[in-house]
Amino acid sequence: MVDRLQSLLSRFAVRAEVFHTGGLTGTNDLPGDGERGQLHLIRDGRIQVRHQDGSVLDIDQPSILLYPRAHAHRLVVDPSTGAGTACAHVQFEGGINNPIVNALPPVICLPLKELYGGAPILEVLFEEAFAQRCGRQALLDRLFEIVLIQVLRVLMENGQLRVGLLAGMAHPRLRHALVAMHEAPAEEWTLESLAQRAGMSRSAFADSFRDTIGSTPGHYLQGWRTRLVQQALRKGQPLKRIAMDVGYGSEAALSRAFKAQTGQSPRQWKQGVTGTA
Repeated sequence: MVDRLQSLLSRFAVRAEVFHTGGLTGTNDLPGDGERGQLHLIRDGRIQVRHQDGSVLDIDQPSILLYPRAHAHRLVVDPSTGAGTACAHVQFEGGINNPIVNALPPVICLPLKELYGGAPILEVLFEEAFAQRCGRQALLDRLFEIVLIQVLRVLMENGQLRVGLLAGMAHPRLRHALVAMHEAPAEEWTLESLAQRAGMSRSAFADSFRDTIGSTPGHYLQGWRTRLVQQALRKGQPLKRIAMDVGYGSEAALSRAFKAQTGQSPRQWKQGVTGTA
């Protein structure tokens, strides 16, 4: 079976950094600034989660609360009872240009029991979170990253996302075409060759892709290539090499396609992000 997440995570890594473990009481504000989101694991207790738009979540069972991107929220806990929690900042490589981030809703809340196969990881995570041992921070960071990947797996396998990239990755046919584009962006993909990968007719593939992903296959491929170019620019790679790796015949062709997608030349975009030419 094709590994749908690997083709994304191998290019756009996820990082976690634990910032709180232990009991939580009273009112706790997270401003939601910058590019980092948060992943809260609630082991026990009751927590009311409030958002700036007035929406409220009442959590009364062991749960996962994920904010994949910056999103202000307030955690309110009865001081007389408290709640056992472990919390981490999470960041997807590429920030707002990360295709996984763009495919996720702003808030995800799941009972811990829905994290299939997660019990052993969670047991170790909570044991480390509530103890003081050598290497604790590094181990907890890695465990949170594993939990985050497990959450993505659950969202795909449960069909909870009906539209967008992860919905397409969960589709029994479309996922083959998506993984092909992700793994070989430099290939000269056509509607016919992608439809063949999916095992569908061209018309059925085009309609299903548009309805599920929200764009045409060609537009999606251009967007994927643009994200790879942005990632390479962040790393300081030369434009000539990027053009070859991503599937453009020349620097000029890459620049034209990049500007059509972003409204900026690669150099202008890099200056805006890194402050360098």
